[in-house]
Amino acid sequence: MSPRLKLMTLFGAFAAGALILVVGVTMLLPGRPQIQTSAAVGGPFALVDQNGVPVTEAVLKGKPSLIFFGFTHCPDVCPTALFEMSEIFGALGPDADKVQAFFVTVDPERDTPALMKSYLGSFAPQIRGLSGSEENTDAIKKEYRVYSRKVPLSGGDYTMDHTAVVYLMDKTGTFVAPFDSKQPPERAAAELKRYF
Repeated sequence: MSPRLKLMTLFGAFAAGALILVVGVTMLLPGRPQIQTSAAVGGPFALVDQNGVPVTEAVLKGKPSLIFFGFTHCPDVCPTALFEMSEIFGALGPDADKVQAFFVTVDPERDTPALMKSYLGSFAPQIRGLSGSEENTDAIKKEYRVYSRKVPLSGGDYTMDHTAVVYLMDKTGTFVAPFDSKQPPERAAAELKRYF
């Protein structure tokens, strides 16, 4: 290879590298729209609360919300999550009414509004239980990317496998992130206050 060809090849490689660097830096500048790659979480739903009052996604506007999907016959995961939420409401003190929480059943066959009301009597009053028809339950599970499956037990009974994530929604009803309800209640309360 001639010295002139080597020099032209080297210059070409340098120019290509410089162009890639300029494009990369430009893409990272503040104010430039970023490409959203995560799937949307949340959307329209139509359920009823433990008092039989109709509830739609409109209820998520105005306050940050914690949403947990589970079922009343759950032996450990669901009551633990609801207890942790109750502890967070306790740590919020007078600010507890600035946050709301929802326990959405994945077991519409058994979890009637009356059963949800009885079950939630052991937890913070800010937690509302949401239930509905199988069709409406499937619709909200789809919107929130929730997995659940009926698992037969001996004697004709069953349990439910399900997603066990606490969803944090901001006061516009937009998904923020999974919320760590297992952290100390005071720390969780302080984190929620950022979304008031």
